[in-house]
Amino acid sequence: MKVSYSWIRDFINIPEAIDEHSALLTALGLEVEGLEEFENIKGGLKGIVVGHVKTCVQHPNADKLKLTTVNIGDQTVQIVCGAPNVAAGQKVPVATIGTTLYTETGEAWKIKKGKIRGEESHGMICAEDELGLGKSHDGIMVLDDALEAGTTFSEVMKISNDQVIEIGLTPNRADAMSHLGVARDLRAGLAIDNDPLEFMTPSVSSFHVDTRSHRVDIEVMDANLAPRYCGVTLTGIKIQESPDWMKNRLKAIGITPKNNVVDVTNYVMHELGQPLHAFDLNQIEGNKIEVKTLPAGTKFTTLDGEERELHEEDLMICDTVKPLCIAGVYGGLNSGVTESTNGIFLESAYFNPVSVRKTAKRHGLNTDASFRFERGIDPNITEYALKRAAILILETAGGSISCDITDVYPKKIEDQQVFLPYEKVTQLIGQEIPKEEIKGILSTLDISVNSITDGGMGLTIPAYRNDVTRPADVIEEILRVYGYDRIETSEKFNASIAPTSRLDNHRVQDVVANQLAGQGFVEIMANSLTADKHHTITDQIKPENEVRMLNPLSSDLSVMRQSLIYGGLEAVAHNLNRRQEHLRLFEFGNSYHQYQDRQFTEQKHLTVLTTGAINDNSWTGDTTPANFFYLKGIVRSILQRLGINGVSEKPTKLDFLSEGIAFNAGVKIADLGVVKKSVCKHFDIDTTVHFANIYWGEVLKLLKEERRKVTDIPKFPAVKRDLALLVDEKVSFQELHDIATKTEKKLLKEVQLFDVYEGTNLPDGKKSYALSFTLVDEHKTLTDKQIDKVMRKIQQQLEQQTGAQLR
Repeated sequence: MKVSYSWIRDFINIPEAIDEHSALLTALGLEVEGLEEFENIKGGLKGIVVGHVKTCVQHPNADKLKLTTVNIGDQTVQIVCGAPNVAAGQKVPVATIGTTLYTETGEAWKIKKGKIRGEESHGMICAEDELGLGKSHDGIMVLDDALEAGTTFSEVMKISNDQVIEIGLTPNRADAMSHLGVARDLRAGLAIDNDPLEFMTPSVSSFHVDTRSHRVDIEVMDANLAPRYCGVTLTGIKIQESPDWMKNRLKAIGITPKNNVVDVTNYVMHELGQPLHAFDLNQIEGNKIEVKTLPAGTKFTTLDGEERELHEEDLMICDTVKPLCIAGVYGGLNSGVTESTNGIFLESAYFNPVSVRKTAKRHGLNTDASFRFERGIDPNITEYALKRAAILILETAGGSISCDITDVYPKKIEDQQVFLPYEKVTQLIGQEIPKEEIKGILSTLDISVNSITDGGMGLTIPAYRNDVTRPADVIEEILRVYGYDRIETSEKFNASIAPTSRLDNHRVQDVVANQLAGQGFVEIMANSLTADKHHTITDQIKPENEVRMLNPLSSDLSVMRQSLIYGGLEAVAHNLNRRQEHLRLFEFGNSYHQYQDRQFTEQKHLTVLTTGAINDNSWTGDTTPANFFYLKGIVRSILQRLGINGVSEKPTKLDFLSEGIAFNAGVKIADLGVVKKSVCKHFDIDTTVHFANIYWGEVLKLLKEERRKVTDIPKFPAVKRDLALLVDEKVSFQELHDIATKTEKKLLKEVQLFDVYEGTNLPDGKKSYALSFTLVDEHKTLTDKQIDKVMRKIQQQLEQQTGAQLR
């Protein structure tokens, strides 16, 4: 948010010390993110002086150029000029050598000594567009004869300079969304070391009703959506440009001036924090304003020319026939102020913040008015701001006030009552602040002290401080004004170390995350909020189980995710669109569900995604695809690292996977497979994606608090034996692996599958597996007799349990 330093000084009489005051604003919680100089004319007319044209003759080498001698105060110089209206005796603006001028687009160019058609030229006599003073280029500017040669032109034109402060406003500080609010905070900060400064607000004592000839009735249908609504009519006005002082103020804070009426509404909004809206009086049918909602689907065209479809909860400002404006958000195309407007209905209101925010988000609108309304403005400034705007419009547009102010305010918004215990203040701050100083700080913040007891103070919090509702909030206000840097630090630092288990979730996550990072994976952190349209990709994630946001930021962030696959695939799509084709990603996160009787649950997950290849192409060889078996190996390595063994496999039941398996260890602990093409297409992904979902909560339950045992490397050699088996095509390697390890638990250390053959020369329904068995005796060297005995036993069990045949 931009604020003008000179505008702030209209409220409090302070010396010009912007660096000091900027530091104070930051300390008060209004962080100053930047300072910049503002000049209503770019460059500030530096280097431009008043010149007196002494002579003007035809250029000897050009028909359309003149050769002039110009007195610029300290010297007389020769200047070649092409303007048709230049003549001897004129007073003109001259850009001297070294002056920087700016084009209409802001591009800088410097005046240099040069020759034009053989004649030296020491400067330039300027037209108004060349100085940024207008758009005319018909000829040079001719100035008042009374001006002295050499006078600085910026003095003649009375350049407006200002310093602009960029404040990073936090959402809770709705009270500081205006120059009045910032000045109020600055005054409170300055009062710590000095007597409180006088706070000067614009006077509205000159407001008076001229006639009562154009009253517009107001009816508010729902006081909850519009707790307060004020309006007044002005007639006989003339739409024209605003005065320079107002345009310069608005330009300084980044607002483009439009016309005197619109500029006044913007001016008062930034001055006092109260948004206003001016309606063309001639466009209001039935001489009545109705504040109400309209049926869903009603069409309404806004100022930007876009036709919008209204929601049934959108609050609208209407006349007796049609809608005129989306309340607190955006005006209508045909009801605003135009060049032909001669009368207006001026609105000043307090709208429900939640209602305005929902409407603005539904329509994708973010205006200065909605920015303020949705955070909560001061409900007690509504009529005052209306009077202030009416007075300024009379000053800039003429006319008269044509009716009394109508103020619909059925139920006053009361100030908040808070009791502040002294003990609580000392406890939270960690230091005792004198009671009188606390009272002084509260006074500068417009917080009234109603009663004082031995235990604390009874306070009245003004309604515009909607973020101050508890003693803790009041203490925060006291502390930010008192100064965090004034709180003494203790010489003793107390700390306690809480015992943690090796199975602590964060520690286990770090172990697995480090392992995955070492394997080339990158961790992602997706938003827990997602779009409800994603639920169409699967039948297993049901809309009735979703946790829906009551006040979503947008339709893309309207529900909490029921699966981490949404964010994972969005990350894949985002990277693929940026030509990152080889991806290995993982994420720790929660899914959120709502079941019967509003039972809300969160479930922990670890998801892993791969697409593309494990490595890039290089001269050493081709890429290795990150296929299903690669992902399976990654998941198994995670489980092994956590000491989870005896895992069995079965087909997955996740319907967004076209093929895959589920890992079980008493309970299901993981699903993995290939994401269906239709699901990938939903996210505009046209490549194969592999996805694994590890049910992290179940995995944590399986972990055991036990120390890892470290054993010596076997002193005796390992022996490998191979078997080529003919098995049914339904038999998996996992079954063969489990049978072998159960048959020989002592000597068998490893079983590997190194070849699979399915094709010709095999009986129907059969396939060939080639298995490698590693045997080790930790106490002695194995003999052939022992090895053969073990292998026969394993072979027999495989034949009996699976029907395997030795090839």
